[in-house]
Amino acid sequence: MVENCFSVAVFCVCSAILAVLLRQYCNEQSMMISLATCAGVMVGLMIFVEPLISEVSDIFSQAGISDSYISLIFKAAAICFITQITCEICRDSGENAIASVAEMWGRGAVTFMSMPILKALIEKINEIMGQV
Repeated sequence: MVENCFSVAVFCVCSAILAVLLRQYCNEQSMMISLATCAGVMVGLMIFVEPLISEVSDIFSQAGISDSYISLIFKAAAICFITQITCEICRDSGENAIASVAEMWGRGAVTFMSMPILKALIEKINEIMGQV
């Protein structure tokens, strides 16, 4: 685990140095280095996290939590990761307004996705209150 984190850190720092050096000559290539680095790290993260997702899914299934809720949780986490990376890339490009709009979109998407879970929670509360 620590070795993987160290490798990713070195990869990211080297990519950042290369992007900064290229920015002096060609902003487009610098941006492509940043995007490629983000994509590479995200693909690595997905490969690394896949067994963890399976384990968490098993734990939730044993607890009696519906698979649809589990998938919503993972989708919300993916939206958060994607939104964070998008906003940082936009800010690095000097586009703060676009980054702010991307943040609002991510927040809205997570809020919208959480509605079925909120509805189920309210139904559970009403069911418990009806038994009292």
